[in-house]
Amino acid sequence: MSRPSGPPFKVSAVQEAMGLWALGFLGIIAAFLIAGGTSVPKLVATVGFLYLPLIPMRWRDEDYRDYGLTLRAWKQDVRLFLVMCAIVGPLFFAGFAAFVQVVPHLPPELARHLTPIIGEGHFQPRLPPRFGEWVIDQLFVVALPEEFFYRGYIQARLRDAWPQGRVVLGARLGRAFWVTALLFALGHLAIFQTWRLAVFFPALLFGWMRERTGTLVGCSLFHAACNLYVRFLEVSFFGGP
Repeated sequence: MSRPSGPPFKVSAVQEAMGLWALGFLGIIAAFLIAGGTSVPKLVATVGFLYLPLIPMRWRDEDYRDYGLTLRAWKQDVRLFLVMCAIVGPLFFAGFAAFVQVVPHLPPELARHLTPIIGEGHFQPRLPPRFGEWVIDQLFVVALPEEFFYRGYIQARLRDAWPQGRVVLGARLGRAFWVTALLFALGHLAIFQTWRLAVFFPALLFGWMRERTGTLVGCSLFHAACNLYVRFLEVSFFGGP
């Protein structure tokens, strides 16, 4: 069996990662301009995140396992996921509840840059409609593709170029870790809403989890759980569909 041919031109790991990120970002923007308000942009994002990295991966005869998509450490991943939920969940609830009280007192123009929901909120626990579908969607359509592209592929390739870093709670974090979190946040500006930049902060947790276990299972579970938790809090504080 013949091995895959190499790339048609020489690029560095940083050039490769940044180039594919830019290609994916522009593809999502184009999808929003052409078919905004439909499911097409989301489909474009999901397919791009899963398949764009396959181009250079095939040149190097690599597969998804080389970029963390494996169950080899699933027990460690699940334990870490549960610990993170137990620590972050209550802290985020307290912060969200305080933010809900502060936002109505901010200047309207500033508030619109900080949150998509503005108004008086009071906590009454409730699940969003069709919550089971939300779980499947957030795990397999949103979290897993995004984690593979950002924490799996981009963070790994940037780490190849910038291997230096400090060990923080069992994970080596360096320039690749910070740049990946920044690209993740900027990537959410395909829909230009400045509050989306806040995803930079959970991205730090996702990136740390990726480095801690070496796989994507734990950070993908936690990513999906964060999205679902935010939606639960939005519905519980503000009601609505």
